[in-house]
Amino acid sequence: MYDLFNPIPEVTLNDSNDLSIVQGLTYIPNYITKQEGNNLINAINGEIWLSDIKRRVQHYGYKYDYKARSIDYAMYLGALPHWVLPISKRLYAENHIEHEPDQLIINEYHPGQGIANHVDCEPCFGETIISLSLSSYCIMDFIHLKTKEKVEVMLEPCSLVVINGDARHNWSHGIAQRKTDIHNNQKINRTLRISMTFRKVLLKQ
Repeated sequence: MYDLFNPIPEVTLNDSNDLSIVQGLTYIPNYITKQEGNNLINAINGEIWLSDIKRRVQHYGYKYDYKARSIDYAMYLGALPHWVLPISKRLYAENHIEHEPDQLIINEYHPGQGIANHVDCEPCFGETIISLSLSSYCIMDFIHLKTKEKVEVMLEPCSLVVINGDARHNWSHGIAQRKTDIHNNQKINRTLRISMTFRKVLLKQ
């Protein structure tokens, strides 16, 4: 089994008091095991990557149009792949999401790559956005849309972020384009990271 979990220094966990500022944000470290993470990485790398944007991506369930910020029946790609079903069903069974996810976007981030702060398309997706992190530590920034207050969340390998409520609608989230992060006065070098974002599609009748 080929292992993309690189040796990394121990880092201080997120301060729960800081995270509580972002109401509706739930952070779960070690949501899956290292072995489960490796299995997912191998399954993902066995599929076809797209290069529609600056980073490589994979779309499942429905293809999302980044430019138009829209989704419709014509974008249906089929059911989620079998290798991700244990995770998507578990998310629903554990009440992390109101409906079983039917859309998955996988992003690959090399050191120095990121994603601009954004709010996931509200007419396109349901109340809950879930992200599972693989392979590398990385800071995700949450910025309040009105006050501009910023909260940093250290995403650890195998960790889960659940975004709903206030965090879903009134805070943007993103990842700065840099090769290192400073967290609790510790410098952490980024390595190749893969994220899996689970959502429930809203389709106009």
